[in-house]
Amino acid sequence: MLDPTALYELDEQAVIEPGTRPALVHALHGFVDAGQASRLAVQHLLGDLPTREVAHFDADQLIDYRSRRPRMVFREDRFTDVDQHRLVVHAVRAADGQEFYLLDGPEPDLQWERFGAAVIGLVDRLGVGLVVGVHGIPWAAPHTRPVGLTSHASSRELIAGRPRWIGDVEVPGHMGALLELRLTEAGRDVVGYTAHVPHYLAEAEFPPAAVALLEAVASSTGLPLPTDSLRAAGADVLTQIDAQVADSPQTLQAVEGLERTYDAVAAGRSLSGPGLPTPSLPEDEMAGGDEIAAELEDFLRGLES
Repeated sequence: MLDPTALYELDEQAVIEPGTRPALVHALHGFVDAGQASRLAVQHLLGDLPTREVAHFDADQLIDYRSRRPRMVFREDRFTDVDQHRLVVHAVRAADGQEFYLLDGPEPDLQWERFGAAVIGLVDRLGVGLVVGVHGIPWAAPHTRPVGLTSHASSRELIAGRPRWIGDVEVPGHMGALLELRLTEAGRDVVGYTAHVPHYLAEAEFPPAAVALLEAVASSTGLPLPTDSLRAAGADVLTQIDAQVADSPQTLQAVEGLERTYDAVAAGRSLSGPGLPTPSLPEDEMAGGDEIAAELEDFLRGLES
């Protein structure tokens, strides 16, 4: 492997004060991000909190420009600008003065293992205490229920109290997952949160999923992360969806069926924890929870196509 440190440049003057063991949140886009959950969360943090650039990666070595062509501006008779891909580590200051790192940018197309080694090196070099990954995935869930999360970590203690939604399942590989795997193998503390976005809203912006991700990050890190404007946007979106559903009896019936299925999964597996409903279902409906959960796992396997 080529030297991982040659993939990035670090501004030593911009790093967070040594000894504070800051968190590193990563949200690489390019893989599935249903409801644009992680993108909305990152945009919200970078827009609402003070930031400074700490490190940037050499995109020329990591991005396939022919598969993700950057946007260029043409004015009358010449090209005047290009919006190049950037992979950046920001230092972000929360409202109480605590600082954390945020790795934002496109998922690398190339050199995944070298990039992973570079991030692990940065984690050690910056004295990071906990790494947290976030994204959204389409899920067989209705918009009328709280946004659920699939939680995963290098140690169960880091996500104690959070439910296990599924058993064993193969999913498409992505850089965020590989980072979690390699960091775990290297003995670092790492957590990941995957927001469950109603599959019929996967292509739209769904702010409630971004709120759920930020709340989970705040819970793991102790950071007071702002969510007010995202909550307001989410309330508006849900109001619009409810109005559209109410206008279509067929859609309303489908959503009500999805509610029953979702609640049966939670009750049948005795799932409880943040982001879960507390349904009261008859015994005959709860008994089918495991079978429905198996169907849900089949649904996840189908995401690869």
